[in-house]
Amino acid sequence: MADIAPPQADNAPGLERAFPDAAPELDTPLHSTGGSLPPALRGVYYVNGPARFGRGGQRYDHWLDGDGMVAALRIAEGTAHLVGRYVRSTKLVAEEAAGKPLFRAFGTAFPHDRLQHGLALASPVNVSAYPFDGRLLAFGEQGLPWALDPKTLETLGEYTFGGKLKAISPFSAHPAIDPENGELFNFGVSFSSENPALNIYRFSANGASHYRVRHRLPYPCSVHDFGLTDNHCVFHLSPYLLDMAPLQKEGRHLMDCLAWRPELGSSIWICDRQDGRLRHQVPVGNGYCLHLIHCHERDGHLHADIIEMAEPVYDQYQVPELFPDVRKAAIKRYSIDLQSGRLIYETTMASNLMCDFPALDPRTGLSDYDSLWTLGLGATDKPGRKFFNCLLRHDWRQLGLVDRYDAPTGCYLGGEPVFLPDPDRPGEGYTLCQQFDAGEGVMEFLLFNAYDLAPGPVARLQLDEPIHLGFHAFWNPERD
Repeated sequence: MADIAPPQADNAPGLERAFPDAAPELDTPLHSTGGSLPPALRGVYYVNGPARFGRGGQRYDHWLDGDGMVAALRIAEGTAHLVGRYVRSTKLVAEEAAGKPLFRAFGTAFPHDRLQHGLALASPVNVSAYPFDGRLLAFGEQGLPWALDPKTLETLGEYTFGGKLKAISPFSAHPAIDPENGELFNFGVSFSSENPALNIYRFSANGASHYRVRHRLPYPCSVHDFGLTDNHCVFHLSPYLLDMAPLQKEGRHLMDCLAWRPELGSSIWICDRQDGRLRHQVPVGNGYCLHLIHCHERDGHLHADIIEMAEPVYDQYQVPELFPDVRKAAIKRYSIDLQSGRLIYETTMASNLMCDFPALDPRTGLSDYDSLWTLGLGATDKPGRKFFNCLLRHDWRQLGLVDRYDAPTGCYLGGEPVFLPDPDRPGEGYTLCQQFDAGEGVMEFLLFNAYDLAPGPVARLQLDEPIHLGFHAFWNPERD
């Protein structure tokens, strides 16, 4: 008899409950289950993420495929109220009317599905959300953002930047907004096999276009994020190649089109933010970067901080068997001389975990900083599925992990761990994220003292019904 491989251990019991056919839309106060909100804390926490994984008896197989829902958690005078609504994109409206999936997705294909305009994926608008130009813009991995009412989250329509962009314009889910003048920068990759290009965009605070610049790429690489400094846009180009040709075939999805080619090497591209001109291309080994942490300039050097992985992680996003053999990540700083474009040195923080979704104190702006917060997988080295269950603080002064909260067994964390500055204490603040108890089916928002995570949250806010575990989040403070 042939040997039968033993089943992999389950390091995430009940995780499948975090990916329902459809999370509920909500408009409800939250109930305190421990601690209290600081009375001076006022603002709105926005989080976007995949919230619907089934329709008409068919399911999405990949975390990036679920239809996006934006939640707004409004905090004022010691109370909290949450509104959660789906982004009513063209894709969602059409599929709701049909009662079944119609469009091919990032990691799932359906019989007789289709592409948007026969060319690209229809965006589920499920990655991030940022206030801009009097609206809340919800972004997906592909396509234009959708404008929402910042209070009600009613979908207002595609945001085209005054008609300068079209539905199939390459546009990423990670814009960068200058904290001083409100300008929005973004990018997108054109995945032509003969002429792949990096598109860079600059818009004023009211959405008017300054430029769209194209740079030919050496290969059609998948890029998710970028950085912004006082003078430059910074891109980490990893050799994760996307060949769009297979996507045109029946039964193929985008994951079928991606190939990791580390022998081609990675590089950092530095472009002038005033006009988009490419200044430097700097080789930086052959690691993979999904998210940059922060970039800043000092004394003629540009410092690019990234979460660097040995290989891409999109193949680890299979629902609900996530991260079965994910490897640890490194937090790295690449320091580049802006005159010569030469890599001066690189610095690595000690880490034994897979970590992601980095966040900083927003008062950092475009300057240097010490601490950053991430979510982590406590079972990184163990076989079998797992999920984020640690909240971590790392510090450049000590080059490592300095503080950690571990969720109870069967509980999972979601949403970028956003930093909320304390309005009464300069330099101090709080960190907010979600926690889902799969055993009890309960979701809470946890508020921590940002510089003292280990004792646990200082306030816990529970929902009557759990919503989705989000991707990226943003804190928009309000003042009297």
